[in-house]
Amino acid sequence: MNSSVHQDLNTSLLMRRKRVMGQSPLFYQQPLHLVKGEGVYLYDAEGRPYLDCYNNIPVVGHCNPQVVQAIYEQAQVLNVHSRYLSDNIVSYGERLLTTFKAGFDQIIFTCSGSEANDQALRIVRQVTGAEGIICSTYAYHGNTAAVDRVSPLFKAQQDRYNYDDVRMIPFPETYRPLNGLTGEALINAYLEQVQMQIDAFKQSGVSFAGIIFCSVFANEGLPDVPATLLQKVTDLVHAEGGLVIADEVQAGFGRTGQMWGHEQMGFVPDIVTMGKPMGNGYPIAAVVAHAELFDQFRRKNFYFNTFAGAQVAAAAANAVLDIFDEQNLLTNATQVGDYIRAGLRHYAQQYSLIDDVRGVGLWIGFEMVTDNQLKTPAIQETKQLVNDLKDQGILVSTMGPYDNVLKIRPPLVFTQSHADELLEKLGDCLGRI
Repeated sequence: MNSSVHQDLNTSLLMRRKRVMGQSPLFYQQPLHLVKGEGVYLYDAEGRPYLDCYNNIPVVGHCNPQVVQAIYEQAQVLNVHSRYLSDNIVSYGERLLTTFKAGFDQIIFTCSGSEANDQALRIVRQVTGAEGIICSTYAYHGNTAAVDRVSPLFKAQQDRYNYDDVRMIPFPETYRPLNGLTGEALINAYLEQVQMQIDAFKQSGVSFAGIIFCSVFANEGLPDVPATLLQKVTDLVHAEGGLVIADEVQAGFGRTGQMWGHEQMGFVPDIVTMGKPMGNGYPIAAVVAHAELFDQFRRKNFYFNTFAGAQVAAAAANAVLDIFDEQNLLTNATQVGDYIRAGLRHYAQQYSLIDDVRGVGLWIGFEMVTDNQLKTPAIQETKQLVNDLKDQGILVSTMGPYDNVLKIRPPLVFTQSHADELLEKLGDCLGRI
C-alpha cells in the first residue's frame, strides 16, 4: 500500500475520531497512526519504526513479554476486586514498600495517577482539618475535579490562577531565577513565596492543609532546583501544620536513576503518589505513606475502588519489579542518561539554539532559545524540531511554560545504541533549522 493511500486512511480515521471523540488532543502536525509497540520502538500502519524517546508509561519497554505473560496467566485464573484476600497484591505491596528509604509502610491502591493525587488531597485535608493547598505554576496533577484545581498547566494566565482553597507559587529554577537571584538569596525568595501564600490563606480565613508538587517539576520544564530548597519547603510546611505530597507519576520508578524522585531531590514528603509506570501500561496507581497517617484518614472515611488492587494489575506490577531487579535498570538509566546529556552538551557548542542541558537519569531536557544572553524561548523552532524528529523516526515532545524545552523521557530499557540513534538524528535535524 503506497503512502498516499495510507494518508487517505489516516485522514478518514482522523475524521471518524473527531466525530466520536470530539477535539481530543493529538501529537504532531500530522498525527501518527500507531499499530504496534515493541521494546523502545513504536510502529505505524505502514510498518515504519519510531524510536520512542517520550513515553514513560512502558517503563520496561512496550509490550514487554514478561509483563504480557504475567497479565495473560493471571487473567486466566482470577481478577476480582480487593475486598477478598489475594496474595499477589499483598506481596506486591510488600515489595514496593521496601523500595522507599523513608520507611513508608502502607499503601492505598487506585487505578490512575489522577485518582492517587485526588486521594492524597483528600487525606491531607482530612488529617489536618484544613483546606488550603499550594501548588506550583504550570503544574499538572491529573484531571479529576479536585486535582484539576491544582493543575494550572493548561489554564490561561497561570500566575493569576487561584481558588479560595488553592494558591500557586512560582516553580523553582536557576535558569530564569526569581528576581534574578542566586544561592541562598534565591532559596529564601522561594521560601518567602510559600510563606506568602500560607499567610494569604490565613488572611482570607482558609486554614492551610499542605503543598503538592512533582518531585522533579517535570511539566514545568525539568528545571535545575537549588539543592536544599525542597527539604526547606517541607520543613516550612510542617512548621505551619501542613503536609507535603510528592507526585511521583513522572519522577518515580527509576526515572532519575534512583527509584524515587524525592530521594534524588533530597527531601522527605509525607505522602507519595504514583501511577503510569507501575503496570507498564496496565492501569494501576497508588498512594504511599506511614500507616498512622492513613489510620487517621480511615477513622472518618471509607475508600474503595473496584479495579484498584485487582489481581491482574498486581501481576503486571510484580513483573515490572522483577524486570527492575533482573536488568539493573537504575544503573542503566544513570549511564545512558549521562551519555545522552554529554552528546547534547557537545551539540550545544555547535548550535546556539541549544542551551541549559538538564535532567538526571533518563529524564532529559534542554532549553531552545534564539538568544542565549536574553534566554529568549525558541518556540517555533522547538515545535519544528519535534515534528522534524518525528519525520526522522524519533518521538519526543516539549515541556515548560514556553513549550521550548525538548522533552526526552524514553523507557528505561533504552540502551547506548538507541541513544546514538537519537543523537545522530537530532544532530541532522538541528543542522536544518
